[in-house]
Amino acid sequence: MELWDLYDFNRKKINKTHKRGIPLLEGEYHIVVHVWIRNKKGEILVTKRHPDKTHPNLWECTGGSILAGEESLEGALREVKEEIGIDLIKLNGKLVRSERRENNFCDIWVFEQTFDLSGAMLQHDEVIDIKWVNKSELDSMYDSGLIVPTLSYYKEIF
Repeated sequence: MELWDLYDFNRKKINKTHKRGIPLLEGEYHIVVHVWIRNKKGEILVTKRHPDKTHPNLWECTGGSILAGEESLEGALREVKEEIGIDLIKLNGKLVRSERRENNFCDIWVFEQTFDLSGAMLQHDEVIDIKWVNKSELDSMYDSGLIVPTLSYYKEIF
């Protein structure tokens, strides 16, 4: 069972937790992290979503909801470790954007870290593939409808 801390419209914690899978009430928000990783060649890591998830078989950055008691950075590090088995170094990350969405605050992190994909361990029910792409490949994938559509903001951060 996954529990989230809840926040108000102004991102003030409201001392209430929420169980994943139950619809949020109006005016309740949780925090979601998107984690983009760029290597020393300037390539960007993308992962392919499992066919049973929303946006099946589309490419995206790693991410998810932070858990009750976690801060955004901790959630970003945990999500990457869970989904692709990679330990990111805290100091390599930078929060580049935070935006309020319909029922969450989305924190967008960029990590500058290089690693060999052979060391990745994909969470079988979340991720089915992983690869490094350059910016023009990412643009082409997005223009071809192969990237989760809500990630269009990537053009502003890369």
